[in-house]
Amino acid sequence: MNQVMPGSGGERYVTYDERKGNESIVYFTRDLSPEGLKKMVDRVNGHITGKIAIKLHTGEQYGPNFIPHDWIEYLVRNELHDATIVETNTFYEGDRDTTEKHLETLKVNGWTFCPVDITDSEGTTELPVKGGKWFDHMTVGKTLPTYDSLVVLTHFKGHTMGGFGGSNKNIGIGCADGKIGKKAIHQREGSDDQWSIAEEELMERMTESCKATVDHFGKQICFVNVMRNISVSCDCEGCLAEKVVTPNIGILASTDILAVDQACVDMIYALSETDGASMRERIESRHGHRQLSYMEELGMGNRRYILLDVDHMDARIQPADAVEGVEPFVELPIVAERRNKALAALEAAQASLNQQ
Repeated sequence: MNQVMPGSGGERYVTYDERKGNESIVYFTRDLSPEGLKKMVDRVNGHITGKIAIKLHTGEQYGPNFIPHDWIEYLVRNELHDATIVETNTFYEGDRDTTEKHLETLKVNGWTFCPVDITDSEGTTELPVKGGKWFDHMTVGKTLPTYDSLVVLTHFKGHTMGGFGGSNKNIGIGCADGKIGKKAIHQREGSDDQWSIAEEELMERMTESCKATVDHFGKQICFVNVMRNISVSCDCEGCLAEKVVTPNIGILASTDILAVDQACVDMIYALSETDGASMRERIESRHGHRQLSYMEELGMGNRRYILLDVDHMDARIQPADAVEGVEPFVELPIVAERRNKALAALEAAQASLNQQ
């Protein structure tokens, strides 16, 4: 197992010049559209065959920031025919902590154009964790291993505890089942605090969970990160997520999970101080960089990469080139309206509890 570089704790950004090892290919486009998403999946789905699962975050009810359902519908109808979206129930109480509530939320959010498999709805199974220090196995939804290939479509954003949510978080938390796997990642044994594990240890547990699924699918897995509507909050916070202040950037894709997550983080750090400050603070304050260094230690990929600009005949570019000229994010009126309604409902519920 490789040793982590001196001083590269989860609160510290490791520059490209400090990194060692081989370079993987990461594709990039500024085309934030259904066509752009399909274009990027086309670049990395060479080994995606057989019974195909799509792992994405389908969101809490009316959430404003997750990948639009019509983008995924376009992808399924034009590329990933007969694919199934896979999800798991949540560990926290909300719109998706039971299968019944989860099914209703899927309808509300428009995930009705293809099958959706809540993989832990009828039980769990275990996948081995090779080389882990916290786990020797991870508990996942029972039906996850019945698929031949996995396409990981991730809305890249911040995260309340993880610092950032990329492909590693999408799989590490999102494929773990709601009651056993997610609890093992978040809650220390014997603690009453549901979120008693944080910072470096949380990043490592999440990453070991992710490794179990990545190892299971082998070459038949690929990763696409959509850098759009980047709040410091996860999509699990729905309409209560912090307002988006980070500019939209584009879509990245790779067959290397570490390289694609690292490239996204590098683009955040390539933004101007104004545009990138909130995300950089969220990542560092939660020790989110440990996700990347631990993926490297576990042999899950490369932190160095060749970034190819799909919009310009695959020219090699740097993260600074990718974010050059990005426009400040402007919140759509409908998003503000949904947020205000959600906040009003929350305040009303709190007021009702206080009167009881």
